[in-house]
Amino acid sequence: MVLNTNKDLKLYYSISEVAEMFDVNESLLRFWEKEFPQIIPKKSARGTRQYRKEDLETIKLIYHLVKEKGMTLPGARQKLKDNKESTVNNFEIIDRLKSIKEELLKIKNELDGRG
Repeated sequence: MVLNTNKDLKLYYSISEVAEMFDVNESLLRFWEKEFPQIIPKKSARGTRQYRKEDLETIKLIYHLVKEKGMTLPGARQKLKDNKESTVNNFEIIDRLKSIKEELLKIKNELDGRG
């Protein structure tokens, strides 16, 4: 799950774009929207969901808790409710460490290729 940095300039994302970013079904996003009151996409007059960057960050955190850490939805909901700041800080640290690991592996592969 990697958020496209080119899309950082956009204000709103469609549900299909968000589903593609996280490699999940649109129905899962609609379900999470019901389960997690923190996800509040703007809806157009026609009912089309428009996700903001804040929504993406919340979805990214929920994805991490549920899909990567294997938490249940009630467990993830409670974790966000009780201690969201700590949960976000831990997630950001893990996310940064993953990025550093990927960068180090790229460097290693480049060095191995020259060897």
